[in-house]
Amino acid sequence: MSEKKEGYRGFRPLADMASGVLDPVLRKRAGINLALLQSWEDIIGSALGAQSRPLKILWPRRAHEDDPFQPATLVIACEGFAAIRIQHETGEIISRVNAFLGFAAIGRIKIEQKPVPKPAPPRRMQQAVVDAASEKHIEAVTAEIEDDGLRAALARLGRSVIAEKAKRGS
Repeated sequence: MSEKKEGYRGFRPLADMASGVLDPVLRKRAGINLALLQSWEDIIGSALGAQSRPLKILWPRRAHEDDPFQPATLVIACEGFAAIRIQHETGEIISRVNAFLGFAAIGRIKIEQKPVPKPAPPRRMQQAVVDAASEKHIEAVTAEIEDDGLRAALARLGRSVIAEKAKRGS
C-alpha cells in the first residue's frame, strides 16, 4: 500500500499553482501579493475586512540605488463608513500589515472610496445520499487507504459520483 501512497505526494493543490501564476502579475501590476489579498480579513479584522480590499502598494521611486529605503503607500478600496474607521485605525492597520509582510514596508494608507465586491458566500455542500449496497461498495473500495482524511475524501467523492449518476438516470 505504501507504493500507492507514494503517488499522492506529487500532487499540488490548485491554489498553489494559481498563486504561482498570479503572484508575479499582482506584484508587477499592483505591487501586492496574493497572500495579502487572501489574508486581508485576518489582518485587519473581519468587520473592516469585509468592507474593504487592498488595491495596490505604491512604492516610491528611488533615483539611485544608494538612496535609503522609504516605506510605501497602501491603497485601500472601501465604502462609506468603513473609510472613517480605516482612517481612524490607520496606525493599527499599518502595524498589522507590516507584521504580516515581515518588515516596515508600509508607511501610509491612501483610501479610495469605491464599491467593494462582497466575497461569495461559501458554498454549502449537501451530503450525497446513496443506497446501502453502494455505501458498502464504497467502504470496501476505500477500506485499505491508511490516511483517514484521504479515505473520507474519496468516500465523499464516490458518493457524489454515484448520486450524480443516479440523478441523471445512467
